[in-house]
Amino acid sequence: MRRLVLGALVALALFGSAAPAAAHPFGPPSTAKVTVRGTSLTLVWHAAEDDWVALGQSLGAFDDPSTELTGEEKLQRSPAVHRYLLERMTVSQAGRPCPGELGELNDLLGTGATIEFECPAKIDEVKIKLAALMDLNDAYRTVLVGDSEALFTVTTPEQQVRLHGSAVPGAVLPLAIGTFAVVVLGVVAAVVLRRRRRSA
Repeated sequence: MRRLVLGALVALALFGSAAPAAAHPFGPPSTAKVTVRGTSLTLVWHAAEDDWVALGQSLGAFDDPSTELTGEEKLQRSPAVHRYLLERMTVSQAGRPCPGELGELNDLLGTGATIEFECPAKIDEVKIKLAALMDLNDAYRTVLVGDSEALFTVTTPEQQVRLHGSAVPGAVLPLAIGTFAVVVLGVVAAVVLRRRRRSA
């Protein structure tokens, strides 16, 4: 089901774009999972390997000539990468920013990047910004899954999201993915139908 959703999002980007050059350049969109406990919010962001490479290149993370470090280690140690992730993914509550702390980037492809946010009050509704990679190409998307679901794009990088506590492992994610699949596939079908009518 997850592959179906990601494939549908790519199709939407392709059919909805004014030109092929505006399509998503590196495959399926990144994902972000959010869980909440009281006043704390944990955001885990996952991106594909080539997306991490593009990000590192744009921030100069690979400029270090050392041959003893792998590309992943250079990303992990780059202050520019750390600043970028904290600037491009934020949370605020009732107009007040929730300070975020980026965890160690030990396994970029396996565990992704984790940011822990601490908000002023118990979390029910917050504004989440997921704009990573969108400055590199406006065709990038991020799918929010977990206690809520949403699609973040270059035109809607920041959205108000209502949350309801901690995500239940193995239960919330399939529900979010299934609901989102129906919405996205419906939009894709509408776009394709509209184009066919224009052609006719």
